[in-house]
Amino acid sequence: MESELVLHNGDCHCKKVRWKVQAPTSVIAWKFNCFDYSMRGNTYFTVPRQRFELLGDSVQFITTYTFGTHTAKHTFYKFCGISSFYTPWSNLDGIGLTLICLDLGTFSHVEIQIFDGKNSKN
Repeated sequence: MESELVLHNGDCHCKKVRWKVQAPTSVIAWKFNCFDYSMRGNTYFTVPRQRFELLGDSVQFITTYTFGTHTAKHTFYKFCGISSFYTPWSNLDGIGLTLICLDLGTFSHVEIQIFDGKNSKN
């Protein structure tokens, strides 16, 4: 059973990009071992895009990086370089949220699972 939805706040290191998301208080976050994710150290979970909202003038501070199939959209910030959310190749209607970029005080439980991206067929 999914836990109740609450408002979680997130941002980048310099706080120029801020956002909010409605998500459960208990989530499963994924840590990938593929080249890109292991270099960035991202552990993330995904929510439906309609539950995510950029705040204020944040959009002017973001840029997007793609590689390979150019399906995933890796969003990061022009000033501090942090990638706190992105569009995953596996869920184009979702937003992947970097766990450490959220206020973790609004979660009741976070389970980290490992995904073997190095040996994945995708």
